[in-house]
Amino acid sequence: MNAAAAPRPIELDGRRLSIEAVQDIAHCRRPVRLSRAALKRVQASADFLARELKRGEPIYGVTTGFGSNADRLLENTRRRARTDGEQLSTVAELQRNLIISHAVCVGTPLPPPMVRAMLAIRINTLLQGHSGVRVVTLERLLELLRLDLVPVVPEKGSVGASGDLAPLSHLALAVIGEGEVYEAGVRVPAREALARNGLEPLTLSFKEGLALNNGTGQMLASAILALERFSLLSRQADINAALALEAFCGRSAAFDERVHALRPHPGQIAAAANIRRLVAGSSLVDIPYHRVPRFAPWSAKAWAGADGDKRTFDVRWDYIPPGERGARARWYQRNLPFRGGKKVQPQDAYSLRCAPQVHGAVKDTLTRVREIVEIELNSVTDNPIVFAQVEEDQDTVVSAGNFHGMPIALALTQLKCAIPVLASISERRLAKLVDPATNDGLPPFLIGNEDGTDSGHMIVQYTAAALVNELATKAHPATVYSVPTSANAEDHVSMGTTEARHVLEMLGDLEKVLALELLVATQALEFRQQILAASYSLASLGTQALRSKLRNLSQVTREESVTLAEDVKRLQADLRKLEDTHPARPGATVLELVRRRGITFMAHDRLLAPDIEAIVALVESGEVVAAVESVLGAPLL
Repeated sequence: MNAAAAPRPIELDGRRLSIEAVQDIAHCRRPVRLSRAALKRVQASADFLARELKRGEPIYGVTTGFGSNADRLLENTRRRARTDGEQLSTVAELQRNLIISHAVCVGTPLPPPMVRAMLAIRINTLLQGHSGVRVVTLERLLELLRLDLVPVVPEKGSVGASGDLAPLSHLALAVIGEGEVYEAGVRVPAREALARNGLEPLTLSFKEGLALNNGTGQMLASAILALERFSLLSRQADINAALALEAFCGRSAAFDERVHALRPHPGQIAAAANIRRLVAGSSLVDIPYHRVPRFAPWSAKAWAGADGDKRTFDVRWDYIPPGERGARARWYQRNLPFRGGKKVQPQDAYSLRCAPQVHGAVKDTLTRVREIVEIELNSVTDNPIVFAQVEEDQDTVVSAGNFHGMPIALALTQLKCAIPVLASISERRLAKLVDPATNDGLPPFLIGNEDGTDSGHMIVQYTAAALVNELATKAHPATVYSVPTSANAEDHVSMGTTEARHVLEMLGDLEKVLALELLVATQALEFRQQILAASYSLASLGTQALRSKLRNLSQVTREESVTLAEDVKRLQADLRKLEDTHPARPGATVLELVRRRGITFMAHDRLLAPDIEAIVALVESGEVVAAVESVLGAPLL
């Protein structure tokens, strides 16, 4: 990459770090620099703390022990020989021991993007100048980011009490040359990686160990990465709903802008607007009821289309004779008296009609969580807090509880509860599409099954149901179960990091549910187009061919036969309008993208595992959303 193309560094100053900047640092390794003004605050705080130390005042975590050892006062001048031969003052040894004793996490290492996010977050909060760290320590953290020496941080071990003590201790190990890092993707001892890059381990000063491992870094980094993924999946869900609406030949009235203005939740308004944009120009949505035939199984008497191709399905309508029209007589004066696959009713099922309300509530949850995360991102979250500039009689070093993770923990709980909501409505649309009792005239399990040998997409719904059930069981909040720690000194904890880990795991399953719906919706959309195309072909073959696809003719009296003949002619003329029936441009784009990925229309049973793997990868990558937004010329809301 040449200098002109290099991305502009993100300046960290403790006060203006954005969610998007953290995501850029995490995923794209966007370069970072430290604000000079912020570094002056940092140095002033460190100098102030050094002067306070000389005065001999007890300062928690600096000249006292931690937690239940807070009543033990340390002697700054006393030195004790260590097994490695180095001698440290007890105050300095306290900080080193804090890091090495607290780095006890277990489990799979966190992915490098999350650890990069944790580093950026930690640097930013320390730059506020209330933590007593030195400039050199922040510069060392910055070097880890610049050189992409990613500390190895096992995923489990935080209770979210004094923040993420254990994982942040693993993060800090690399600064003192302990633990391991990923160097060029290879897991190596941190001391060796530092040496190869011309760096020596730091000896921590005064309060630096406490500043490095007190805070909400892991849960906050998790929340930021979760927001990014969840926002993408929220837009994918709107795309899925629009595809389903077209496949069902659904009704657009439920998305009327006037309706949502009367209940103006921002997310609801946004979801409805998205779906309106996604189906604009579709000739499937709001199609007249009589133009939508019901799928019928193929038989030996099934007709060939005008192009001579044998079809693997048949179609049919029920004729409504005058004597059976009853209360709907006036309806059939305005509409043709043929009942196909689409029920004569003004509204669709909740999973379609209420998509704005459900999807919108999830969007509003994302907005609220984002607001909380933005506050946390530029906050001081360690303890004690240093106030270098104070008025007379004010405390200069204050022990408090800004490290407690509950603000982020409860925000993550909201995300955790929202995930199965979006998954369950997706699974309900999928289930409707494969069920002949509810799919408005599409074939059972979306397969022609002319020989009675095919199951089609039946078991796809089983998998989606299993995932939704698992998501529901995982949605139980971890935040309501506090387990006291540190000999009851930390007698209430947030469990926010457990919540964060669950959210990220659950988002993976949500991706899969939405991908399964996308797989089924594209099959349904193409089948709907085939069925409507068959209806158009049928209209070109004459009234007798069309009449052969009608049921309930035995109820027609001799006096009504003339009316029947006229009605069939009217239906034939109307079906000729199906020549240019098509989905909206976004729906057509999604269908084309899915087919380009090798997920072809399924005419007969085949192994679906490759299709599922491909469709899940497509959703995970965000390509579907990107393609749709490109067609629309603007982002979805």
